Amino acid sequence: MRVILMTGKGGVGKTSVAAATGLRCAELGYKTLVLSTDPAHSLADSFDLELEHDPLQVQPNLWAAELDALRELEGNWGAVKRYITEVLQARGLQGVEAEELAILPGMDEIFSLVRMKRHYDEGEYDVLIIDSAPTGTALRLLSLPEVAGWYMRRLYKPFQAVSAALRPLVEPIFRPVAGFSLPTTEVMDAPYEFYEQLEALEKVLTDAATTSVRLVTNPEKMVIKESLRAHAYLSLYNVGTDLVIANRIIPDSVQDPFFQRWKDQQQTYRQEIHDNFHPLPVKEVPLFSEEMCGMTALYRLKDTLYESEDPTQVYYKETTLRVVQAADHYSLEVYLPGIPKDQIELSKTSDELNIRIGNHRRNLVLPQALAALQPSGAKIEDDYLKIRFAPASSK
Repeated sequence: MRVILMTGKGGVGKTSVAAATGLRCAELGYKTLVLSTDPAHSLADSFDLELEHDPLQVQPNLWAAELDALRELEGNWGAVKRYITEVLQARGLQGVEAEELAILPGMDEIFSLVRMKRHYDEGEYDVLIIDSAPTGTALRLLSLPEVAGWYMRRLYKPFQAVSAALRPLVEPIFRPVAGFSLPTTEVMDAPYEFYEQLEALEKVLTDAATTSVRLVTNPEKMVIKESLRAHAYLSLYNVGTDLVIANRIIPDSVQDPFFQRWKDQQQTYRQEIHDNFHPLPVKEVPLFSEEMCGMTALYRLKDTLYESEDPTQVYYKETTLRVVQAADHYSLEVYLPGIPKDQIELSKTSDELNIRIGNHRRNLVLPQALAALQPSGAKIEDDYLKIRFAPASSK
């Protein structure tokens, strides 16, 4: 299965691009699903159809769906939800209040990943196009497997083992006092089962031959800056970007003086997009005279974007992470385009390297060859953060 994630700052047109890409894939004979994981769904508005949680066929070879986090929660998290509800009710909350609070913040992001993994495992479709949330939420989503792995290794597994051992001894005393039972094995196992799914999905997301991110941007200063940050953070999580789509460019045919200053500014920003994202390919899409709503408009966008191309191709293969061996040391190289060295914080604990940029952090489990060594220097060169590892005596 080919997986394509469309993301970008809110309002740049990523949903329209995702829908048009789905139309082109279906036209080429690929069985295609366009799945919206954005909590503020607009995919149905783009197709001008009513969409639900379950895939609906909208064209030959093309299906579309909008994620319903509540349905995913009930199907995948029901035992945990019921237990949390029981605990909250024992503390005096009413039924409806307890059920609402049992839905933990951020669960919709987790279920987005679980839904992606299920479609990937079922293999029912040839192409899965994700109309993801705006970049900030999408980056949290893509970092979840890494973050979950840290908590599972450091905290949850030890706690799970202690809980299983103590439950038979403590339960007879605990229940009458607290008013609710200790979590059952089913409840305790559910988070780890989720983690196993996320861990398996991480391998899919970081496989450049399978998964690509496509950044949709506009020729505007704030949008470009956010897109550049997103590109660097995606690389930090080892997720490759293969294409940038510069949307809503005022055509040369527009000669009204009212738009001249805007056109001049766009010309500057268009060049910035090509320069700053190089060597990523950039596709430019004009600002159309009608809104991108309904099949007629989407077909026009599809033809403009791809003409005779196959959108499932990998337009550019980024190497976001590599280990280079030299005569007396190893070098771990992380692709971080546009990030200055003074914004990067590094630390090593045991076999993990912590890389922090702003409020984004990655705990990278080091390969065995590097885990026994110590970082002895770092530099930014050709958009790569190059971290030197050598034996302690070689520092």
